[in-house]
Amino acid sequence: MKAPAVTSAEPSSLAPALPTLASAGVPGYVFESTQAVWAPARTPQAVIRRVNQEIVRLVNQPDVKDKLLNNGLEPVGNSPEQLGAMIKSDMASMGKVIQAAGIRAD
Repeated sequence: MKAPAVTSAEPSSLAPALPTLASAGVPGYVFESTQAVWAPARTPQAVIRRVNQEIVRLVNQPDVKDKLLNNGLEPVGNSPEQLGAMIKSDMASMGKVIQAAGIRAD
């Protein structure tokens, strides 16, 4: 699930009339807040697949989807691979920002 992506490259289904920052003149700016379900390291892939399948089924049920939307979340229901790719992409992007800003851990 993700929080309203009003500043992402695509309009939010929660506020479709609200322009994205890209369409408002700030191209390339994307920010989305992601919520995910995690499993311990070494969880068998069969278990991960089954849990993912059930979560996707659940978030796509109309009543659950409505509750999530009413709480400001857009249900996505990605695969574990899609989540991993998104996290890697976010880490690379934020790494560049952190490096350019000279941010260091104390």
